[in-house]
Amino acid sequence: MSRLPLMLFAAGFGTRMRALTVARPKPLIPVNGRPLLDRALDLAEAAGCAPVVVNVHYLGGQIVDHLAGRAGVEISDERDEILDTGGGLRAALPMLGGGPVMTLNPDAVWRGANPLHLLRRAWDPARMDALLMVKDRVAVHGRIGRADFAVDATGRITRAADETGVVYLGAQILRTEGLAEIPEQVFSLNRLWDGMIAAGRAFALPYPGDWCDVGSPEGLAQAEALLGEP
Repeated sequence: MSRLPLMLFAAGFGTRMRALTVARPKPLIPVNGRPLLDRALDLAEAAGCAPVVVNVHYLGGQIVDHLAGRAGVEISDERDEILDTGGGLRAALPMLGGGPVMTLNPDAVWRGANPLHLLRRAWDPARMDALLMVKDRVAVHGRIGRADFAVDATGRITRAADETGVVYLGAQILRTEGLAEIPEQVFSLNRLWDGMIAAGRAFALPYPGDWCDVGSPEGLAQAEALLGEP
């Protein structure tokens, strides 16, 4: 497969991090000495993603400065107005191109195989419009809450109806043509997923390694402990 472009969602406020994000955007918080954003970029480079686009909003100038001079990385500037995941991805399409794209949330750590590499290997455009990396709700670290999706025997996803099911891990491949049909400027990728789910073209790929959500101080502590394990 040829290289796929990647969108890194780095525009959020990081409010659950409390004092840790008063003066620093969440993607620049270090985990065991390395910023979350750099860990995500390591995954992108190892998976051969190109180009890589990073959107910015809250304290976005710090991220712009952090990435200055980094080859192959472009900025989608949302400092005037945050656009949410769907609007943010659509705004970045001129840099990403019109084909399938990968997206990755940097506020997590992975221990095991590169999730972007696994997604590329499993992607089947003949039957998929979206392929989401997931893990059973009870097997993730740093995240409390209900499941996001149920997965059938073919790998297709539907919305979770109860506490059982899988959690979306913030990594995926998806087609972007449907973004043009959404009239709002600010919207979530859930709008795009819902149409793909209804068409039976949204699939899940279980992650075989460990994953930790770094969305809170508690999650940060769990992530550092996880990465410190042998």
